Amino acid sequence: MKIMNLKDVNGLFKVIDACSGTVELISKEGDRLNLKSKLTQYVALVNVFSDDIINELELVAYEAEDIQKLANFMYNQK
Repeated sequence: MKIMNLKDVNGLFKVIDACSGTVELISKEGDRLNLKSKLTQYVALVNVFSDDIINELELVAYEAEDIQKLANFMYNQK
């Protein structure tokens, strides 16, 4: 799932924490980072999410209900 114009990184992490399955961030190099890990979230905050608005982000969620949670978050993002 491609996420565009992400403004609320902390909100995204709250949604990811509420997911039941694995949620991965796909890096530009193709690496998969497990965003359910607090350590990985910290590293992502420092390296990937350094701007106020993230123009493009690719996430993979494996559970249908998790995909729906992430889609709802992005749709309702102000």
